[in-house]
Order: sequence, then C-alpha cells, then structure tokens
Amino acid sequence: MPDYPRDQLVTLNGLSFHYRDWGGAGQPLILLHGLASTSHIWNMVAPILAADNRVVALDQRGHGESATPDYGYDFSTVVGDLQAFIRSVGIRQPVIIGHSWGGDVALEYAVANPGDVKGLGFVDGGTINIAGRPGNTLEQAKEDMAPPVWDGLTFEKLEERARTWRQPSMLTPQHMEILRSNFRQEGGNTITSRLSRANHIRIIEALWDHTPPELFPKVGCPVLLMPARQKTNESVADRRWRREESIEEATRLLPKSKTVWLEDSVHDVPIQRPELVAGVIAKHIAAGFFG
Repeated sequence: MPDYPRDQLVTLNGLSFHYRDWGGAGQPLILLHGLASTSHIWNMVAPILAADNRVVALDQRGHGESATPDYGYDFSTVVGDLQAFIRSVGIRQPVIIGHSWGGDVALEYAVANPGDVKGLGFVDGGTINIAGRPGNTLEQAKEDMAPPVWDGLTFEKLEERARTWRQPSMLTPQHMEILRSNFRQEGGNTITSRLSRANHIRIIEALWDHTPPELFPKVGCPVLLMPARQKTNESVADRRWRREESIEEATRLLPKSKTVWLEDSVHDVPIQRPELVAGVIAKHIAAGFFG
C-alpha cells in the first residue's frame, strides 16, 4: 500500500498543478484552500476524512506548488481549472469543501456545472461579497485585503512573527510546516509568498465582481455552511455581525442548506480545530445530507 499523502502534478489547461492525494475510498471529496494559502491547510483535516472518503486537495492557480501565471484569476478561469482537475483525476459527483475564498470558488463551480456536484461545504467562506459592503470601493478592498509585506524575512523570522498572532496551540511543528508551505526560499535565505502580490490583487479584483446572493438561488445541490465564530471576543464583534448577516442571507437564498457554527474558532479553523471541521463534514456525509 502506498504511503499517503502523495504529492502529484497534473497538467491542466496548459499549466502544471500540484495536488495532495490522501487516498481513501467512498464519497469523493475535493478540498480547496483560501486566498494566499495552499493545499497544506488541510493536512490535519484530510487524514481524518480519508478514513471513510476519497480525498484530494488542490493547489489552485498561483498558489502552492502550482503554476503562477500572471493571468487567469477571474472566477471563470479558476472554475475551468477545477473542472479540468476533476476530469483528470476521474472523480464523479464530488462534495467540494472550500475554505474562505475556496468556498466561493466552489460556489461558482456548482452554478457553472449544475448536476456535476453532489454537495458543497463552506468552511468560513463561500459568502464573500466585498462589493456588497456599504461604502466599500474596489480601491479600499485592495488596501484592506492586500497581503503583508514579507521582504527580507527568513523562515526563522516568520515563525517568530507567528508567535505574536497565533494561539500557542497553533505553534506546533506541524502548524509551522503548514505556515511555511505558503512561502518559498530565495537567495540569502529570505522568503517570498508563493502567491505573488500582483496575483493576490487580481483575485481581489475578481472577488469584486463576485456576488454570492445572485448565485445562491442557482445552486442545485445541498450546501453545508460552517462559519467560524468567537462570541466572547469583542475585538471582532463587527466582523462577527457581518458574518452572521451573510450566513442568514445565504440560508434564506440557498434552496437546500444547513448551518453549523464552529464556535470559539478563528478563520483558519482547519488548522486550529481540525477534528471539529472533519467531524462536522463526516457526520453530514454519513447522515446522507448530501444525498
């Protein structure tokens, strides 16, 4: 039996894409990371799910070890990448689980490919509507969502910085390996983000034209909403209120959905509470929520 995960490369639409194959048998699951992340964010969730399901995690265009062209970050092209990937690995009727922006990619995919998806799972994502925020502008969105500047940073300095914003439980060697996967080392031991700043901005521009409330009524498969929430953290109260409002809207507009709040959880809940994320997904698969 081969060891898992297996790191694989596949050519899609003329570009090289990397994915992690976690093996398993049963319901096919495709795991999509968020903006400026990689397939490694699922490193702690995927092995739990692979006990009873077929699991693969894709590095999307511009991310991780996949190709990094300076074009093609609109949703139509990214969805085309995903469609080519699903066909290439021979998966039929997957449940697509997306974290953050990955959930919005999954949403666009399901609308563009009705009947090809058994279900969707949004892990603190799938409802990003930056143009719908009162008073927001594209330029403001680019400023608010721009990546940090990593110039001159080494992996050692990156880990030091991580200790200032992460909970102690998220500073294990496994967590640091996942963090490091977002960067590559250059000359002189300095690092740079695998997703370039220019391509990061291109994705923000695509998100500006992405309107989930218009898409929700067109989704023909069940959707499991898994938003993260910190009720006791007043410093994020405004963000929590906006998220609760967006989830209420999604619930009203999606033909079939269920919401499971991931309480006491941060945005990167797949690495903060992997057992919780995997457990919620596995429970709903086993219960037949996705059909």
